[in-house]
Amino acid sequence: MSAFHIGLRAAPCVIALVLPLAGAHAAAPRAYCAHIVNDDRLHPAPSSLAGAIKHLFNLSGAEAVQTTFYRCADGEVKLCNVGANLPCGKANLSKSLDGATAWCGDNPNSDFIPMVATGHDTIYNWRCVNGIATPGAPVAKVDSRGFFSEYWKPLK
Repeated sequence: MSAFHIGLRAAPCVIALVLPLAGAHAAAPRAYCAHIVNDDRLHPAPSSLAGAIKHLFNLSGAEAVQTTFYRCADGEVKLCNVGANLPCGKANLSKSLDGATAWCGDNPNSDFIPMVATGHDTIYNWRCVNGIATPGAPVAKVDSRGFFSEYWKPLK
């Protein structure tokens, strides 16, 4: 029997072992995070977290679950709801943004640069000084993994 045929026979066994692990995080976020400890990927919140989502964000219904994500941080489940435009991804710590630079090209002494130009994921207030995009002081805190602290709530 060739190696190819042996591989074909072994494939169902490998798939049977891997598929349950692939879905484990979706079914049981607490157990998954306790095991994996840190996972910065955003996972869709399962419907089993609907009660926690309602409690943490004062939201209910299918949309609440559909717009909420979880990740693992230090073995705990953290939840974020995107709402209309909240950045659940990692914060942008860059002090040079192409959109801000372009804005300042058209508005060289603007006291502010709108988020349409900077993006919602920057931690700074921006302004234009003689055509140069200039970050101000940070207006948001990030956690040890680089996410906006105020948007991520621990699952209790």
